[in-house]
This record gives sequence, structure tokens and C-alpha cells, in this order.
Amino acid sequence: MTQQALTLVSHLLCPYVQRAAIALHEKNVPFERVVIDLANKPQWFLDISPLGKVPLLKVRRPDGSEAVLFESNVICEYLEETQPGARLHPEDPLTRAEHRAWMEFGSAILGDLWGYETTQDAVVFEQKRLALLAKFQRVEAALGEGPYFAGSSFSLVDAVFAPVFRYFEVFDAIHDSHIFDALPKVDAWRKALAGRPSVRNAVVPEYPQHLMEFLRRHQAHLLTLAA
Repeated sequence: MTQQALTLVSHLLCPYVQRAAIALHEKNVPFERVVIDLANKPQWFLDISPLGKVPLLKVRRPDGSEAVLFESNVICEYLEETQPGARLHPEDPLTRAEHRAWMEFGSAILGDLWGYETTQDAVVFEQKRLALLAKFQRVEAALGEGPYFAGSSFSLVDAVFAPVFRYFEVFDAIHDSHIFDALPKVDAWRKALAGRPSVRNAVVPEYPQHLMEFLRRHQAHLLTLAA
């Protein structure tokens, strides 16, 4: 299939953007990346984003017209269906459905992470830490031999979880959550993902500094725990 001109509308920290970027890198598809400030959304972005969120994938059709896709999982599924390169979903329909379910589970983890990183309340912080631990225990039980979610094959589940784990590279450098202490499979998985070129290239090199600035702006409780 002929490759179409693709533009990924992004934010520097958004984990959902990272999913799409990882999928694009895995498929070795050229794309343009446009970064916006979600605190000061440009009008052109609001005009084309029904939910006012990133990512957006702008797809230039052969006739010159443009389509705009929103929602990260929709974008990843579109890339899987239309772009050449490595397959990121299993061929078996049942296994593929299981993968899609675990992608949704990854989104649920991001919901708890939002509270973990932004709260100023020590009680809420601990509640979110325990909720994250419980969810990762579920993941531990589902993992096989690795190094990736489905063994040796990188999949869209990996693309969903890699941005989740990236947070902890910064968070645990501030204060060790101990979430992964008794989860050897999850810990090995996150380290394997951290070394993957598509995962590394999904963010700018200054990502840790941008995330620290985000925590400072929110006066996050996490910062008060720094050694």
C-alpha cells in the first residue's frame, strides 16, 4: 500500500502521543511531528480536535484532502491496518482481542498515575501507589517469558505500557515507590522496553526535565519525598 503523508500532533509529555510515535517508529514510517502547548491550545488545533486532546494524526490523502484521526488506540489500529513493516497485533482473533483488552488496562493504569503524580495529598498519594501496585500485580500474573508482553514479538501492548514505565524512570529517581520490588517479570519487561529504539525516540531527550517541571508546577507530593 502506498504510504500517505502523516503528521502527528503532539505534546511533550503525553503518554498517549508516545503510543502512536512508538507504532510509527516500529513500522519505520516517515512522519512529521508538531508539538503544541496544551495549556495554550492554538485555534487551528481546537478547530480539528473534537475532544481538544492529543494525539491527532493528520493523514494526507492522494487527492490532497486531509483526514484527522483522534484517540491513540484508534490511531495505532489505523497504522496497523494501513502501514507496512512489522505486525504489531497477533494474527489470531482471540489473542488480538486479549491484546486490545490489555491495552485498555494500560489506560486504566494511566488514570491512577495521574493522581500519583499530581496530588499534593499524602493520603491520596499512598492510595494511588497501592492501586498501581495492585494493577501491576495483575500484569505480573499475565506475563510470560518475555522480553516483551507476547514473548519475543513487540506488540501494541508494549507500545501502550512503555510510556507508563517511562514515568517511573523519573519518579523512582526522586523517591523509590517499591512498586516493582516483588514483580520480577514486570521489572524485566520495563527494562527491555526502555532499551528499545522506538521507545527512546518517542520523546525528546529533555523529557525528564520537562516532567520535573510539570511536577513542580503541580507542587506534587512526590517532590516532598526526595531524599
